[in-house]
Amino acid sequence: MKSFSRADRVAEQIRRDLAEIIHSELKDPRVRMISLTNVELTPDYAHAKVFFSALDISHLSDISKGFSRAAGFLRHELGRRIRLHTLPELHFIYDDSLERGDSLSRLIDEAAALSGHDEQANP
Repeated sequence: MKSFSRADRVAEQIRRDLAEIIHSELKDPRVRMISLTNVELTPDYAHAKVFFSALDISHLSDISKGFSRAAGFLRHELGRRIRLHTLPELHFIYDDSLERGDSLSRLIDEAAALSGHDEQANP
């Protein structure tokens, strides 16, 4: 079984706490319908990349503006929950891996359908 480093545990705790703060305390409607997918910390814990996904990506610029506006509040609230020597500065980054995975899955399905069609045409 893989053991997680302290940085991994701290990053996961930051992700969980930020998700809770966003959904229970943040009033900005621009960032309500998001999911935090991952957090990556720099080795000195000075910066945290917070990756998020959204149900409606047509409002991605609004969501980013909402996170920019709320970053100070989120960092302050995070500091009340987590005791770290250095509380990281938060950088919110859209995680497009779900869309990429969906796109790849569709391409595979299309290729499989074409392959199956060709096999039926050439017995």
